[in-house]
Amino acid sequence: MQGTRRLSSPPAAGPVKKGTLARAIRYLGRHQRATFAAYAALIVATLAQLAVPQFVQNMINAVTNGVTAAEIVALPNDTVRESVAAVAGKPLEQFISDYNMAEQLLINGAVFIVVFAIMRGVFAFVQAYMAEWTSQGVAYELRNDIFTRIQRLSFSYYDQHQTGQLMIRATDDVERVRVFIAQGLILAFQAVLLLVASMTVLFITNWRLTLTIIPILPVAMLLFMLFGRLSQPLFHEVQARLSRLNTVLQENIAGIRVVKAFVRQPYEQQRFHDSNDLLYDQWLKVARLFSVLFPLIFLVGQIGQVVILYFAGDYILSGVMDLGEYQKFSLYLVFVFFPLGQLGIIISLMAQAGASAERIFEILDAESDVVDKPNAPDLPPIQGRVTFDDVTFRYFNSGDAVLKDVSFDIQPGQTVALLGATGSGKTSIINLIPRFYDATGGAVKIDGHDVRDVTLDSIRSQIGIVLQETNLFSGTIRDNIAFGRPDASDDEVMAAARAAAAHDFIMSFPDGYQTPVGERGTTLSGGQKQRIAIARALLLRPNILILDDSTSSVDFTTERQIQNALDNLMHGRTSFVIAQRISTVRNADVIIVLDKGEIAALGTHAELMENSAIYAEIYNSQLVDDRRDSGSDAASSNGSGEQEG
Repeated sequence: MQGTRRLSSPPAAGPVKKGTLARAIRYLGRHQRATFAAYAALIVATLAQLAVPQFVQNMINAVTNGVTAAEIVALPNDTVRESVAAVAGKPLEQFISDYNMAEQLLINGAVFIVVFAIMRGVFAFVQAYMAEWTSQGVAYELRNDIFTRIQRLSFSYYDQHQTGQLMIRATDDVERVRVFIAQGLILAFQAVLLLVASMTVLFITNWRLTLTIIPILPVAMLLFMLFGRLSQPLFHEVQARLSRLNTVLQENIAGIRVVKAFVRQPYEQQRFHDSNDLLYDQWLKVARLFSVLFPLIFLVGQIGQVVILYFAGDYILSGVMDLGEYQKFSLYLVFVFFPLGQLGIIISLMAQAGASAERIFEILDAESDVVDKPNAPDLPPIQGRVTFDDVTFRYFNSGDAVLKDVSFDIQPGQTVALLGATGSGKTSIINLIPRFYDATGGAVKIDGHDVRDVTLDSIRSQIGIVLQETNLFSGTIRDNIAFGRPDASDDEVMAAARAAAAHDFIMSFPDGYQTPVGERGTTLSGGQKQRIAIARALLLRPNILILDDSTSSVDFTTERQIQNALDNLMHGRTSFVIAQRISTVRNADVIIVLDKGEIAALGTHAELMENSAIYAEIYNSQLVDDRRDSGSDAASSNGSGEQEG
């Protein structure tokens, strides 16, 4: 990475909230049977594993007893054999029995070990499969909940959060929680089970020797808590930086045509490299922390083994412990230190999942600025009267007002044109009607109903909207037109397309209405996308129609086609039209001229030409521009004709 410009590190992530990972784990409650099966299988597999050292002790004792018995049996006469047997502490008959049974005991021990190994393998498979099942189920539920929540959040939330960040939370963050539930949680449960069961057996086997390793366990737990506290904020920052990197990538791919058109590839590459550097640096911080953790854990384990070896050797030499008991003790000791060796993995998975769970629940706990009131009724079928009563509006309820004391009363069936410079408040007005945002002051009413007093769905289902930024979805042209009414018939879809002057160009495609639409409609021209969006709105047969500069992406000929169709379709519907050219709205029933968030003038075209200097100035300037454009087009046409002639 030499030679690249490094950005300064972004601000550290905020404090990590406690309990978010536990909330994610509670999603297992939606999959109780599978979760029970996974952990029941884990318990059986662990118990099968814990049974093996006992059979190992039996086999070692059988061998040592058999060897001793063979030496005694091989002595020259019964008197000597009885004397040696008495010194060894057993009757001669017992040594003879040990000699005869040694081989059978070895076979039995080996058979039992194999049986328990098979049992452990079978139940370990069941545990792994069911753990994966439950974790995928939790991920499924989390993704659905995130998507459902995103669908219900108000527009102000998207104004403050980038697309790339939301995508990372619904994908990578969910995956990290899933991996912890599938692996980390299982490892943690297994570690506790092994530790408790092994320590119990060790106390029963030799409590004095067991006491020598007790001081090591608090040290291991202290390491666990310390590194967990240190690592989770680091992983939280990793996810934040990954989100920033994904945002740069998403924006670049979405705007690749603009990037290439303005020859900004070097700048965008540097921008991506800088974000990648920051992510790389953060992962190195994590790596440094865990490069300290793992050696410490192994050091603690090695110290414990040294202590046990010393005291166990002393006990064997003094005759307090035999070789089989020591081997059994040492194997159970492995089951004590094995969970300690897994601490690093558990801490890593838990810290990553904890950081990701916090980011997930930031979305799930986000409160929408625009919500239905408790027990709000549906808006009845509307006639189309729209009233703004001293409406004031600020984005995020702060800063300067975008609209200031705006009042007007539009009757059903009227066409309203909104004119004004960029930032004058035109888009804010049409955003308040379907309640994309709530007015900061005053009231927006439809047929006398304050839009805040009725349900959102009942408002928006009766309003047809064509926004300035056209968004189409993957699928066919027909799917996009019928987006608001999937049950619409082919005839209805075609009628809407004809009304939007889209039918002819659709039928020019080989597959007609079944033509696939590329991502965000990239296979269609701007004018074609705009007409499909208009058809989509018209198919709803709304009583209120909102057109946000809906002819901005088409040429003059297409604009006239669309405008003629819209003139017919807007008849009998309350229509709000934002347009840059007065020529497209001069026949509107009401023209509202906005200036810096206030109504500068209101009336018909004729009234405003007489009474509004601002409107007259806009009209005259556009008239000159239109004549100039018409002259240029005519000259171009003549030149083309002469060339062809």
